Amino acid sequence: MKQNPQVNPAAALARTTNSHSVLLILSTLMLLAFANPLRAVEYSITTLAENLEYPWCVASLPSGDLLITERGGQLKRLSASASTQNISPISGVPEVYFAGQGGLFDVLLDPEFETNQLIYLSYASGNEASNATRVARASLTQDSLEDLEVIFTATPGKATPQHYGGKMALLADGTLLLTTGDGFDYREQAQNTNSNLGKTIRINRDGSLPSDNPFTAGGGHPAVWTYGHRNPQGLAVDPANGAIYLHEHGPRGGDEINVLQPGSNYGWPAATFGLDYSGAKVSPFTQLPDMQAPLKVWVPSIAPSGLAVYRGEQFPEWQGSLFVGALVDQEVRRVSFDDDGLHEEAVFPEISARIRDIRTTPDGALLIVTDGSPGAVYRISQSAE
Repeated sequence: MKQNPQVNPAAALARTTNSHSVLLILSTLMLLAFANPLRAVEYSITTLAENLEYPWCVASLPSGDLLITERGGQLKRLSASASTQNISPISGVPEVYFAGQGGLFDVLLDPEFETNQLIYLSYASGNEASNATRVARASLTQDSLEDLEVIFTATPGKATPQHYGGKMALLADGTLLLTTGDGFDYREQAQNTNSNLGKTIRINRDGSLPSDNPFTAGGGHPAVWTYGHRNPQGLAVDPANGAIYLHEHGPRGGDEINVLQPGSNYGWPAATFGLDYSGAKVSPFTQLPDMQAPLKVWVPSIAPSGLAVYRGEQFPEWQGSLFVGALVDQEVRRVSFDDDGLHEEAVFPEISARIRDIRTTPDGALLIVTDGSPGAVYRISQSAE
């Protein structure tokens, strides 16, 4: 068991400036306290797919099939009823800007997918001179996308192929959240509420903007929901209580897990635990007034990618745990809370690879996506009796 030496959860909560936020986070911690990191859990690992080209995420279809995105711009369907190599491409995917960290990112099913067949894709669009994080939606047939339409493009465009964010999640009210990165060379824009860089964005599923977004009445862009982020590649909503977790990459150190509240500032680059790549301080401050303190910080960086809140039935010992992929450390981390505070452990040592995505399935299993070429998809499920 590893404990975080940088952040005391109680102290972090005390530094938050919104009393309602404190109450929500405290209630969330109480629900998470069920998890016990010391208890051994038996599980089985099944390889579902191999030889993928830089897979980025996976989504479960009602049929049991899986959708897998590859960063080069491919969307694939993995059949649940045949061999692990029965993977077929889906046509009609929009053109992506495949450069640096750019490409095809997330895929998300509409909450009414079984009747409307709609899915959402996030991806890098544009060119070297001007590119951005974009969201499109389309109707999915067996092997193609139909009636594709772009519903959101982050502004302004940027001239760097890094830090896109690109994670999506659905809220209980049916709106869609999207993370955007700061564009690497544009980090000051994360504090500019009129810019879409370094933000979480909230839109309606048709691309229109909700009237209750924090800056609808002024003071910022009406699509902005939270700000002060660097490069968030983990976003998950707890189905038990609606808490919204986001993790983001720091530079040299300073990776964070945050609990999101609309209109809140999460600090980057004005307050951070990380150093610049030169070794210089990005900021002398790790916390400032009116900025939300992170729930957890990693120093040195683990390069987190992929995030899931476990509320399945297969592993009651993991109820409320956060599962985080680590690109640098090439492992999966489980983060949990109890009366002694925050705990962290590395799990699934059989999978020693850069972890790109983690998802839960409707039947309570975990899906693990490894990065690179070749990449793979694994299923974590109960051990057979």
